[in-house]
Amino acid sequence: MAKNTEPTYVPPFTITDEITTLVAEIAEKVGHLTASAEQLPTPQLRRENRIKTIQSSLAIENNSLSLDQVTAIVEGKRVLGAPNEIQEVKNAIDAYELMLELDPYKEKDMLKAHKLMMTDLVRECGRFRSGGVGVFNGEVCIHMAPPAQRVPLLIGELLDWVKTTKTHPLISSCVFHYEFEFIHPFADGNGRLGRMWQTLLLMQWKPIFAWIPVETIVKEHQQEYYAAIMKSDHEASSTPFIVFMLGCLKEALDEMVKSNQKSNQKSNQKIISAMRDNPVVTIKDLQAITGLSESGVKKNIRQLQADGIIQRVGGAKGGHWEVLQMI
Repeated sequence: MAKNTEPTYVPPFTITDEITTLVAEIAEKVGHLTASAEQLPTPQLRRENRIKTIQSSLAIENNSLSLDQVTAIVEGKRVLGAPNEIQEVKNAIDAYELMLELDPYKEKDMLKAHKLMMTDLVRECGRFRSGGVGVFNGEVCIHMAPPAQRVPLLIGELLDWVKTTKTHPLISSCVFHYEFEFIHPFADGNGRLGRMWQTLLLMQWKPIFAWIPVETIVKEHQQEYYAAIMKSDHEASSTPFIVFMLGCLKEALDEMVKSNQKSNQKSNQKIISAMRDNPVVTIKDLQAITGLSESGVKKNIRQLQADGIIQRVGGAKGGHWEVLQMI
């Protein structure tokens, strides 16, 4: 007899026309980003986006540290602030550093990430909660989570579903995010871990999601975030939350394209200025000036040459650069 591989639990949601349209639009944007090397984030932009992700996700949880303060902590500098808020940032840095090694379908990896995220902040770090808990928006309780004794079973069923479902990853990751918040498996840290876990799931589909700061957009729409959770609770379906999160993903992708274009323009301006000041500047020099890789510098130079902005006079050895126009 064939073994039944169907998941024991299927979360309730409906794929509406609005959801289908959003998925198509997002998939097209992701395809454009990943197909064009010019659109991929530079190492510097990846670092900046990771810092934005950490700062925004913690700000949603009422951490008051600014982007500059979080950047300073990442750089190992001393920062004046509440010790618990500084600890939250340090923990989040450790957790996100581990992201590429985590398996989003394994409970032990989820517990490992929670331990990193909540060390020295809560007693029950790295293990499921032992008592009741609710989701609060300020002083208002917007959701009471299931009893603690049901958490391991519910999380196990959810992980099994998201691993085996044929639903598009853009949708299934949103469903997982909502269901995770509904279960609220930990005493604290559920919001930040749920957002991180959706990113992990999306990374299995397209690795570029590791560098897209969706949390920044969620933070900008924080009240809508809570409203989407409440509406999904009321309807007993994650459909409203899916629509909300897909909207955030679409907006985050648009912001990444703009950031990439600005970053690329700055790099080109640095290359042109360096060539103007020193016509025999080397590729290695330009790497140090721009922070780009060797291939990145060469790619930008080829584009600047094609656009008629710079030209090479002479050969690779003994030649020099001429700047034909500034940008």
